[in-house]
Amino acid sequence: MENAIKNRYEFVMLFDVENGNPNGDPDAGNMPRTDPETGYGIVTDVCMKRKIRNYVELVKEGEAGYNILIKANKSLNSKFKEAYEANNLETGQKGKNTNDVKTARDYICANYYDVRTFGAVMSTGDDPCGIVRGPVQLNFARSIDPVFTNEITITRQAVTSDKDFENKQSEMGKKSFISYGLYRAEGYVSAMLAQKVTGFSEDDLELLWTAIINMFENDHSAARGKMCLRKLFVFKHDSALGNAPSNVLFDKITVERKTDAPPRCFSDYSITVDKIMPAGVELIERI
Repeated sequence: MENAIKNRYEFVMLFDVENGNPNGDPDAGNMPRTDPETGYGIVTDVCMKRKIRNYVELVKEGEAGYNILIKANKSLNSKFKEAYEANNLETGQKGKNTNDVKTARDYICANYYDVRTFGAVMSTGDDPCGIVRGPVQLNFARSIDPVFTNEITITRQAVTSDKDFENKQSEMGKKSFISYGLYRAEGYVSAMLAQKVTGFSEDDLELLWTAIINMFENDHSAARGKMCLRKLFVFKHDSALGNAPSNVLFDKITVERKTDAPPRCFSDYSITVDKIMPAGVELIERI
């Protein structure tokens, strides 16, 4: 695809949370996610992708080519059917015509930013659009140090039901949070998948970096506390296939705690960057 990116990238994100829950775990009463064996905090790739999608939708709402597929406005199958109808394809055939599936898939990629970026499984319903492996992938974020999850009791000066109002003047609840945690997440951008499948472009890539930098700025809530992206390091390769293994590049960024006391702010950590890159790789500090 002519407009697709020509270079491979890897990137490292550092973000922190102060007195908040960065990613609740439904399997644990919505407590902050942790690794039960080590106590390190976890934020899933799905959580981070949601924030990126939300930012793109805010800044590109109504603009052609920047729709968001994964959101709660209508069913996915109805969106797949729209792709068939937009290309005058016969609907209800359950993917029997592979050329129609490919045409519908290409339409989805062209019109939905999140599919062009992250890919999607679109093989459901009567009008499937295939499976797209996206060029941008994220690992789980993990805290630099183990985190301690707190749960405090709170009161609300409003009673829910008339019956309860006769007997009490307030209600009790629980709030789960981490006092402080610095998280590291790593990601990949494949030029080969962009060129062969989705057409992820340089403009799309620039929007991705902007969305990552701002993904917490329009997502504040009482539950999430103070969240902030602190650093974004981008490794740009000279070629589509890449010039060095990703693990070698990720090891160039190290984060260490400076104090023996429990960390409570970003300045409690030091970040060391080895700026000597392998041949054909450029380090870009976006923030």
